[in-house]
Amino acid sequence: MSGTSTENDGQGMIVNPKPAADNQDWDGDDADRADRLRFEEEQAMIREQSEARAAKAAAEAAKRAAEAKRAASA
Repeated sequence: MSGTSTENDGQGMIVNPKPAADNQDWDGDDADRADRLRFEEEQAMIREQSEARAAKAAAEAAKRAAEAKRAASA
């Protein structure tokens, strides 16, 4: 290394390329697009699991309420 440097040369940092002025619709390379797709799929799976758990909990609560109502009326 050349001692101390006062300028930020990007060494040891993650550098994301910026789109050029003539290519404003740049959305990354194939790996970036694959990462976004994988993230979207994981988020969809998490939502589905969360909704399924909420529906199961609601069904169990309704079942317990019906059982309690039957027991109270007996």
